[in-house]
Amino acid sequence: MSDLVLVLNCGSSSIKFALFDAGVRPLPRKALWNGKVDGITGPAPTFGETGVPPGPVVLDTAQPYNAALLHIRTRVRERVAQGGHRIAAVAHRVVHGGAKYFDPVRVDAGVLADLRGYIPLAPLHQPFALEAIAALLHGTPDLPQVACFDTAFHHTLPQVEKMLPLSWDAWERGLRRYGFHGLSYEYMSLALPERHGDAARGRTLVAHLGSGASLCAMRGLQSVGTSMGFSALDGLMMGTRCGALDPGAVLYLMEIEQLSLHDVGQLLYHGSGLLGLSGVSSDPRVLLAQEADNCRVQAALSLYVRRIVREIGALVAVLGGLDMLVFTAGIGEHNAAIRERICADLGWLGVALDAQANAGNADIISSPASRIPVAVERTNEEWVAAWHATRVLDSQ
Repeated sequence: MSDLVLVLNCGSSSIKFALFDAGVRPLPRKALWNGKVDGITGPAPTFGETGVPPGPVVLDTAQPYNAALLHIRTRVRERVAQGGHRIAAVAHRVVHGGAKYFDPVRVDAGVLADLRGYIPLAPLHQPFALEAIAALLHGTPDLPQVACFDTAFHHTLPQVEKMLPLSWDAWERGLRRYGFHGLSYEYMSLALPERHGDAARGRTLVAHLGSGASLCAMRGLQSVGTSMGFSALDGLMMGTRCGALDPGAVLYLMEIEQLSLHDVGQLLYHGSGLLGLSGVSSDPRVLLAQEADNCRVQAALSLYVRRIVREIGALVAVLGGLDMLVFTAGIGEHNAAIRERICADLGWLGVALDAQANAGNADIISSPASRIPVAVERTNEEWVAAWHATRVLDSQ
C-alpha cells in the first residue's frame, strides 16, 4: 500500500486537487491524478479529472462549497481504494500566514484558530481553505494536514518593502505588505536554476499572470520586491480586481456616490479589472477575439498591459537592473499575444522576442539579439505544497 499526499487548492468558486506519490523520493513533480470542481457558486458547476473532460455536477444549492468538497473526497476515496493506496497527508494552499507563519505547519485546532484570525486580510481566499481543513479535522482527525502559505516566500522582503506609509501604530498592528502567490514563486526559485543555471540567480523578475496576478523581484532566488502587498487588490490590474487604486477614489465612491462598504467590496473584487472595463469578460482570450470591433475591450487590454509594464519598471528599479524576465501562470504561460505586447513596451530594457518561439510557448521566447533572456516556466503550486507536506511528516 503506497502513501499519497492529497493537495487541495481551494478558491472562492473552485477547488483544485492533486495526488502525489509520497513513496517515491525525490517527490515526482507530475501528479498521479488531479482534477477540479469549477463554478461552485454559479448556475452550472462542473467536475473534471485526469482523462475525463469537465462535465456537469450536481451540488447542494444551500451549501454548494461543502458539497463540492464532499464530491472530491468521495471521488478521491474511490480512486485511492481502486489503486490500493492510502492518503498519508493532506496539503493545503493557504493564502495568508500573517506575521506568525513563515514555514509550512501541521494544522491542529490551535493553528486553525490562528489562521481564522487572518480571514480579514484575505477574505476572498482564506475562508475556503480553512473550511476544508475544518471539515477534515472533524471527519478524520488523525489524518495529518499541512498548511502551506502564499505569504511565506515573501518573508525575505526587506522591511522597507513591507512597510505601508501609514502611522507607526499601523505597522505594529500588522498592517504591512505581505506579498502573495508565494507557492508559485517558490516553485520558480527551484525550477529556474535547474533549467537556466546561474542566470536565474541574479536579478530575476517573475510575472505570475492568471485571473489573479502579481510580480516578484528576486535576487539570489529570494523575494526582494513584489507588486501585490497588503491584499489581493494591490498591484496589477486583474481579471475582476482593480489592482493598485488611489484610495481617494474609494473615499469618493463611499462619500459622494454613497456606495456601501459591501458595494465597494463587490466592485473592487468582482466588478473591476478586465471585466469591469470591457463589460465583456475577465478572460484575455475572449477580449482579444473581440478587440477589433469594441473600443471598451481595446481600452481594457491597453490598461491591463500598461499596468504590468509600469510595475515591471518599478521593480527593475528596485533590483537595480534585470538579468531575466519570466512569465508563468495561466495567462503568462499560454497567452502569446499578451506576452508580445508587454515585451514590446520593454524594448528600452533591450527585450526582444522571437515571434515563433513566443507563439509556441517555448521555454525561451527571447531572440538571440535580446539583452534580457525572456522565459516561460510552467508553475506547479500543488507539487510545492505536496513537497512541503512530505518534509513536515519526515521531520515528525
